[in-house]
Amino acid sequence: MATSPSAPSPLVALVGNPNCGKTALFNVLTGSRQKVANYAGVTVERKEGALIAPSGRRVRVLDLPGAYSLDPVTPDERVTADVLLGRRAGEPVPDVVVCVTDATNLRQNLRLVLSLKRLGLPMVVALNMADVARRKGIMPDAARLSAELGVPVVETVGIKAAGAAALIKTLDAMAMPAGGGRVAPWLALSAADVAHDQSEVRRILAAVGGEHLEGVTRSDRLDAVVLHPLFGPLILAAVLFLVFQAVFALAPLPMDAIKDGVGAFADWLARMLPPSLLRDLLVNGILAGVGSVIVFLPQIVILFFFILTLEDSGYLPRAAFLLDRLMGSVGLSGRAFIPLLSSFACAIPGIMATRTIQNPRDRLTTIMIAPLMTCSARLPVYALIIGAFVPHRTVWAGLQLQGLVLFVLYVAGVASAMAVAYVLKRGGPGGRFQPLMLELPAYHWPSLRNLGIGLWQRVEIFLTRVGTIILSLMVILWALSSFPAPPAGATGPAIQYSVAGHIGTWLAALFAPLGFNWQISIALVPGLAAREVAVGALGTVYALSANGADVSGALTPLIAHSWSAATAASLLAWYVFAPQCLSTLAAVRRETNSWRYPLIMAGYLFALAYAGSLITYHLMLGYAGRAAG
Repeated sequence: MATSPSAPSPLVALVGNPNCGKTALFNVLTGSRQKVANYAGVTVERKEGALIAPSGRRVRVLDLPGAYSLDPVTPDERVTADVLLGRRAGEPVPDVVVCVTDATNLRQNLRLVLSLKRLGLPMVVALNMADVARRKGIMPDAARLSAELGVPVVETVGIKAAGAAALIKTLDAMAMPAGGGRVAPWLALSAADVAHDQSEVRRILAAVGGEHLEGVTRSDRLDAVVLHPLFGPLILAAVLFLVFQAVFALAPLPMDAIKDGVGAFADWLARMLPPSLLRDLLVNGILAGVGSVIVFLPQIVILFFFILTLEDSGYLPRAAFLLDRLMGSVGLSGRAFIPLLSSFACAIPGIMATRTIQNPRDRLTTIMIAPLMTCSARLPVYALIIGAFVPHRTVWAGLQLQGLVLFVLYVAGVASAMAVAYVLKRGGPGGRFQPLMLELPAYHWPSLRNLGIGLWQRVEIFLTRVGTIILSLMVILWALSSFPAPPAGATGPAIQYSVAGHIGTWLAALFAPLGFNWQISIALVPGLAAREVAVGALGTVYALSANGADVSGALTPLIAHSWSAATAASLLAWYVFAPQCLSTLAAVRRETNSWRYPLIMAGYLFALAYAGSLITYHLMLGYAGRAAG
């Protein structure tokens, strides 16, 4: 059913319980035709994409946050309910609702289906993970379920490109006049409504053959080992350890290629352009700075490949379950694990993910410790220093010493977060520990399509930061480092007489007890905008203080020659606690609706960073003195 190009596109909303495969289905429907933003006024993520149906009709597809009910108890559920009920300003009511259900767990999902039916909107039910349900022998009768519900029911497989064919065909055949649907008046469910829905769920399950439970499954057999009280934590530690080993073991080849490419381009520019401010800006400002950061892209891609693989396979909820006891020892629920794990990418999505934590004190504590998780922005700093000061050698059974040091730094971040959580939870009014109740999805092979989309999004985010924040800061830093020009007869590098040089001299006095020189002190300032900017800043500063030498590919040996091991260890300790980047502080402000908490966060992180670096520096000096003696 084709429409004219000028006709408005109808809006289809995907709704479903968490872990039903809804976002995977969204990726199949929209592919690369999607955009991610936030809902106005909140930090809940909004994903919208476009589906081009076989008839040529263009359909807007909205991936609503996961919800168990339209009577919300979390910010995610509140956004979903507000959109569906027409309560969110500027957000039209969807023309069609697609309720995505887990075909292997229909009992849990049918309650939401019945709630959505009360809205009176055109609806389609997608029996997702149909291949898994059929393999287990628990696939419900789709035709009978459609008759019982009075709405179309289709089978889907969200991890396969052709898995949404039946859904696309059904949507294409539906009459969907764009302009926002009309919902029936909504009243909160009473106890009688809940009892009626439970009875109706049992009746429908009996009718469609979905009431029986499967026997012992492959997932059950795997969980007997993976969730074992002794072997489970050991397996988790081994998995995480191997991930960090892979970051250093697999990255050198692509990193060297990028490094050589940037260096060759810088040499070509230097030959082609006459000596001028423009050449100095391009070679010593932009390429030295941006090139020093972009070389770490392969390590970031490798790290997220493994994180996304673990997430898509169903292992991460098991990790949350295993860590529930550890979280409980500091007063947190294992539900905090997923937000904290998200913070390994960036603290901002980690802070946003705390919306799933119902206990307000647990949620606030998780927000306050999220920056202590080692985010990907720290990885370029860690990789630079480890590459310069830790030998590239095997310590035991093929394990690399550099990967071991990186693993220890990540563990240090987690340990410090747990310690801060313990203090925060014990320092306020007593809270009751709530055991974790978590639905464990079945294990399955990760989808290469979803992995590809997830990795591309991470690459896009990184390159966008390189092309915007880092690039602009490198230009500003180059200007501050180049002007004013040195006086006549000056013998030192021009940067020493510039604005940045004077700032660095003042800051060096503040950071001298930590072993930081003036170049490091300068780099810490733009690093407040984004941590990885510190590497680019070091590249620019050293390029301008090394008589214009190209450091885009030589920053590692340069700092290895000019820093002491104590200074390097001190800077690593600083970045374990590094005062948070400004964008994260802004996210905390939006999430808590108060400036109090971001200011407290910035203050305690700066204090921890300074104290940690001071102790590390003097311990290293003492060790070096004893070794020399």
